[in-house]
Amino acid sequence: MTADVSRLCSDLARNARLAATQLGCVTGAAKNAWLLASADALVRHADLLISANREDVKEAEANGLSPASIDRLRLTPARIAQAAEGMRQVAALADPVGQIREGSVRPNGLQVQKIGVPLGVILFIYESRPNVTVDAAALCIKSGNAVILRGGKEAMHSNTALHRVLQEPLRAVGLPEQGVQLVPTTDREAVGQLLKMGEFIDLVIPRGGESLIRRVAAEATMPVLKHFNGICHVYVDRDADLDMAERIIINSKCQRPGVCNALESVLIHADVAETFLPQIGKALAERNVQIRGCETTRKHIAQSIPATESDYSTEFLDLIVSMKVVSDLEGAIAHINRHGSKHTDAIITRSLSASQRFVAAVDSSAVIVNASTRFNDGFELGLAAEVGISTDKFHARGPCGLQELTTYKYVVMGSGQIRE
Repeated sequence: MTADVSRLCSDLARNARLAATQLGCVTGAAKNAWLLASADALVRHADLLISANREDVKEAEANGLSPASIDRLRLTPARIAQAAEGMRQVAALADPVGQIREGSVRPNGLQVQKIGVPLGVILFIYESRPNVTVDAAALCIKSGNAVILRGGKEAMHSNTALHRVLQEPLRAVGLPEQGVQLVPTTDREAVGQLLKMGEFIDLVIPRGGESLIRRVAAEATMPVLKHFNGICHVYVDRDADLDMAERIIINSKCQRPGVCNALESVLIHADVAETFLPQIGKALAERNVQIRGCETTRKHIAQSIPATESDYSTEFLDLIVSMKVVSDLEGAIAHINRHGSKHTDAIITRSLSASQRFVAAVDSSAVIVNASTRFNDGFELGLAAEVGISTDKFHARGPCGLQELTTYKYVVMGSGQIRE
């Protein structure tokens, strides 16, 4: 079995490298033709995709996956339509390949240009959410990269069906079929084999639970674009509009609790705690959210339970939230920088100086003022689909879309100049 998996992974990587050399040179029109044809194919084959997804959902329920995990797994007509619309939005974006990012003419007449180019081959490892298959393929092809997709075993039926739907238009528009490949086995050994293939694979993007991402980061022989978890905060300042704060907290926590930009921890300024805690406690209780709070929180919210220190550093991905009363803005900033994951953190305040201080001092990939944490998303920030959110500081940070899937090279045009 080891030999079979090794040979399979070697074939995937080598075929992807060959496809990448072609994709880096194709026109934007050809890439857009595939995106638009694939969007139409998703809608046309929606019944087939939902039927395959039902098999995954049935197995997930039998295996006792949580409701939040099953929600991430489920395909619906609306989610398929959204995925198709995402492909159309990617088609409408400017092609980053060949873009002149900077240019100058040297005193000796040399013309120097910094030009966008693809990364090459991208290995994308992800769990649960089959719509990620579409987003990743769309962004990789548009940015001129070949992609190897390795979805979770819980979504194998869905991903296989999606891959088939996306491959047919590749043939139709003349792009290499190996530009989008799906690892056809759930054997965990395949991930380890692919992570060794740094000579063929230029970047790996893991998207899923912290244990998966840490394994990838430890074993990869190529760069990794990642975030380990999403411990997102909303801080309610002393000058907050408390009704606004309630709406934002409910949306951040409850709209989709199982995603990385969902709220996990609420911080409240001591000056408004007595007023706001009963208000937010009631609103969260109505939505069956468990509150794990500090002593002051429990004094004002009867149904809350004691929070442990580890609760403030936990990504629950469920209808659970930690809550703490802090003495002031600086206390909130210190708490976030200690317990957060540098993902998404928000302040609710009417004070310009407080918001400016928060934005400057909180070291996260996205800092939000008076809005939901759920907006840290490629679509919502106008970047169209994204392959994930990076909390790293080199190459890419925050939602990663087309620009983050490219690099650049310098093109120098001369007329016979030599260096003296």
